Amino acid sequence: MKVNMHEAKSQLSRLAKLAWQGEEVIIAKAGEPYLRLEPYRPRKAERKMGGLEGQIWMSPDFDEEDEEIIEMFENSKIFPDEDE
Repeated sequence: MKVNMHEAKSQLSRLAKLAWQGEEVIIAKAGEPYLRLEPYRPRKAERKMGGLEGQIWMSPDFDEEDEEIIEMFENSKIFPDEDE
């Protein structure tokens, strides 16, 4: 819904209710979009990196290539039942 500034001033409560109900409310100034009215949502707490130190174990060979798996990917058939 697009309304002009004057209408928005006189009908702010109605527009706010529409925004809370999920309607997109754009307030225009001189016929051009100027503001977007949207419900206030509290910001989520900022996430901190590194909260699991000492709780996760990773094998020393985690990054090593497994030749058998590479071979399966590189030489696999799209349709294994069909002859080449």
